[in-house]
Amino acid sequence: MDNIQLSVIAVTAIAILVIGGGFALAFAFYQANRLIIAVVSAPRPDLVAQGGHESGLGQTMRRDRWWLESLWTGLGFLSFVVYANWAAFQGASYWYGSYLSPLYSPVLFVDISRVGAAPVGHAWFGVWPDWISQIWPPFFPTSPAWLILAGPLAFRLTCYYYRKFYYRSYFMSPPGCAVGAFSTKPVQYKGETSLFIFHNLHRYTWYVACGYIAILSWDAFVSLWEGGDVFAGRFGVGVGSIVLLLNPVLLAAYTFGCHSCRRSVGGGINRISVSLVVRTRFNLWKRVTWLNQRHMLFAWLSMVWVGFADFYVRACSMGIINDINTW
Repeated sequence: MDNIQLSVIAVTAIAILVIGGGFALAFAFYQANRLIIAVVSAPRPDLVAQGGHESGLGQTMRRDRWWLESLWTGLGFLSFVVYANWAAFQGASYWYGSYLSPLYSPVLFVDISRVGAAPVGHAWFGVWPDWISQIWPPFFPTSPAWLILAGPLAFRLTCYYYRKFYYRSYFMSPPGCAVGAFSTKPVQYKGETSLFIFHNLHRYTWYVACGYIAILSWDAFVSLWEGGDVFAGRFGVGVGSIVLLLNPVLLAAYTFGCHSCRRSVGGGINRISVSLVVRTRFNLWKRVTWLNQRHMLFAWLSMVWVGFADFYVRACSMGIINDINTW
């Protein structure tokens, strides 16, 4: 078998393992959730019921399927994390023609020994340096993705919407509105002054996210030139160009709908008729508010599209699919 056939078999096997593992994990979570609820719901003769409802994990008077949102959001985000880590571990096949995977952008250094790596001319600082190789963990491939993923990860991890869903899905604190939380012991609320104090950095990670949008927009522009040679190569468009063009658009819709952005644009305004600048800020605030009301939607669309964009570039680079373009 040639390399293409081996690549197809490998990708198929990985897909089967990931999908099968996801279903197995979902079933395990479901069974664990049933077991936990059964344990905490067991009647205790030593307790005297007081108040209008019982306390404990999963205890609620709701009759809807309140657990469904926590389940699918938790599994959906976990699936993206698994794929993103797998893609970052490859360290290869992240460049094709003029297409650069968003999981590897910006490319700081290039390991020219890796198949499907970006050209050296598209790396900010050139070839992978020896000093990084000396301190690089031996079990980690020389992947440029590990050098840049902290930026977008910090923004999403501290995002108000993401906090809501992973508090519910992973920490069960609480798993839903008007639903009993994981801990039934009286705990002093500390807000975000203890373990999760880093959440207070969200307003600053927003500026980092804006920088990534600018970089990914440039990558989309580069994808319109054959070979990535801006103004030197032939201008055209391909399916990959469209994929990479939609990526910063969706990320911008998510980023500029952020609560921190809304506060920065319209915060501190007491009167909207004072001046042209204030009226402009108010009009801009209304448009940011429209995005903010759809923050969850764009959070998922942008995240899924980042993964899809990486998959498309990777599949083209590995020869699994052929890109349709005008070149």
